[in-house]
Amino acid sequence: MRLLHTSDWHLGRTFHGASLLEEQSEALDRIVELAREAAVDVVVIAGDLYDRAIPPAEAVSLFTETLARLRRHGIAVVAIAGNHDSHVRVSVYDPLLNDLGVTIRGAVARATEPVLVKPRRGGAPVALYPLPYLEPVVDGPRLLAGLGEERAEVEVEGEAKSTAKTAAAAADTELPTSRFSQESTTRLALAGIHRDREHRPGTRSVLVAHTFVAGGLSSDSERELSVGQVDRVSVEAFIGFDYVALGHLHGAQQLDGPRLAYSGTPLPYSFSEERHRKSVRIVELAADGTPAVEVVPLDVGRRLQTLQGTLASLLADPAHDGAQQARVRAILTDDTLPAQAMARLRERFPHAVELRHQPPLVERASSADRSQRIRQARSPLELADLFFADQQGEPANAAERELLRQALEWAGRAGER
Repeated sequence: MRLLHTSDWHLGRTFHGASLLEEQSEALDRIVELAREAAVDVVVIAGDLYDRAIPPAEAVSLFTETLARLRRHGIAVVAIAGNHDSHVRVSVYDPLLNDLGVTIRGAVARATEPVLVKPRRGGAPVALYPLPYLEPVVDGPRLLAGLGEERAEVEVEGEAKSTAKTAAAAADTELPTSRFSQESTTRLALAGIHRDREHRPGTRSVLVAHTFVAGGLSSDSERELSVGQVDRVSVEAFIGFDYVALGHLHGAQQLDGPRLAYSGTPLPYSFSEERHRKSVRIVELAADGTPAVEVVPLDVGRRLQTLQGTLASLLADPAHDGAQQARVRAILTDDTLPAQAMARLRERFPHAVELRHQPPLVERASSADRSQRIRQARSPLELADLFFADQQGEPANAAERELLRQALEWAGRAGER
């Protein structure tokens, strides 16, 4: 069987206030074309279909039109809700769409119901298990209660606990929901999936999940799943599947050879993704389940580029000609921020979206030296001089000192009134 793995479309997202919908449409056109050319049996979308729970109408239209185009080519679709999606909204028509070759799974309770995809070129069906993003506080207790008489080793607050409870017994168990982590909640969900797999001996299996697997490299544009490191799920939790199609991390990467991987986003969504080459993964599952993977670049959308230097150098250096059509982040190293810096940058780089000022590092007085000078200051003007020099890295000149004097004089008169 052949599948195309993509994720984190984030339809409806903006970049520094600019709509990305046109570029997202271009990216989805490319994905549909690749799926058709590769004659894949199914396209897997591993979560974050939209950028927010209530997406704009244009984003919904783009999503549904893309699915319709895939189906016209005879390609099945299996998608899951991510942490940006409304699980209810994205899957409201899932039971109806199933009969049309489209699965959009948002209900965690249905994670044990695989989508059986029969390869068009012949061979046994493959079981795809759509596991949407899990919210430990909500889903952990439900999954624990739903295990019934089955046993599963679950990690809760670092301790392995055996669960062998009926739903009624589980409901009586005093287990604070705050103790569930992504690891423990994921293992609970996978216990039910493995229970289904036991009834399908010899069937190849693919898991589609949206989570943060330990060892993955993150980007600035990803929404934190939780505070600290408790959002991580171990690679070991996913043992047993022939392929694990992951979503959430925006950079394409694999964590257990080709078997367990993130496809990454189709477009860069922050400057931390500037060096990413966006792609999809086309996966061929052999008869024994061994995956062979081809990473196919998308090469669509406006690229990102960070430029650093003085404003004059950025405006004049021909080496930056190639950045004129890119979304630019400029880091200016002028001693003081030039007037109208962004407006002047946009004369050469019309898509400049971010400006940072990082003047050359200057030697600052030590805390002890600064404290001593403050104690020795004999007037408010001397204190203002000290502050100015500490912030600017050099003493105020005559004109600047006169402005400081006038400001202090005005403040003194205002205080007397």
